[in-house]
Amino acid sequence: IRIPTYSASPKAKRIEFRTPDSAANPYLAFSALLLAGLDGIQNRIDPGDPLDKNLYELPPEELAQVASVPDSLRGAIEALQADHSFLLRGDVFNADFIANWVDMKQKEYDALRLRPHPYEFAMYYDV
Repeated sequence: IRIPTYSASPKAKRIEFRTPDSAANPYLAFSALLLAGLDGIQNRIDPGDPLDKNLYELPPEELAQVASVPDSLRGAIEALQADHSFLLRGDVFNADFIANWVDMKQKEYDALRLRPHPYEFAMYYDV
């Protein structure tokens, strides 16, 4: 979710939705996004100041200060395990569902992690 702040006009204010992984279940993804947004509103979570710089041009030390979402399945699993209480509100998700989801995704991650990547295989097969 992105909230552009470049226009002073109240009519131009909006929320931009950046789609999650195309393989994600849309019902689960949209429900989780909505619950996260409601959690932010209810708990008055400060999203921080707008970042009006090109992230690709930031020096590494400045980029390290910018919060980001997980960039791997393992990172997403860890983030979900660390913070999912907001998903339990409103009886949309329950603790058993979250635990089973984490277990299923961990098995998917392990299935890939425990096998060589095709590029790795091609690179080292004849060594």
